[in-house]
Amino acid sequence: ANFICATTATSNLELIEFRNPNGTVGDIKSNGSGTSYNTSSDYRLKENVDYTWDATTRLKQLKPARFNFKVDADTTIDGFLAHEVSSIVPIAVSGEKDGAKMQSIDHSKLVPLLVKAIQEQQTVIEDLKSRIETLEG
Repeated sequence: ANFICATTATSNLELIEFRNPNGTVGDIKSNGSGTSYNTSSDYRLKENVDYTWDATTRLKQLKPARFNFKVDADTTIDGFLAHEVSSIVPIAVSGEKDGAKMQSIDHSKLVPLLVKAIQEQQTVIEDLKSRIETLEG
């Protein structure tokens, strides 16, 4: 069975909207060349915003792996084991380890951690470059 959501328009069009008692929490939009999967992110919905957390330490705890799924032994992919991610980025994982339902992971929830870690590394790189330039005078 397939669920097909089609339109004749090529402008940015909301195809599916997700709502709960708090209002709209996400949507799926399509335009003439792509699809966007969106979750609510407006600043007016947030509080206690903190930009000073340590991403690199958390990032180093993640254990990317190469594996295949048992039902597709010929295809090796890169990814994570959900239960190993759950204590580091809990919002990225659904389900409980060894629960009745298999765990799943939303890789997009790892992106903020990755971006912050790259920013931290870039600060270190720029500092080291400056020190080298000073030493080479």
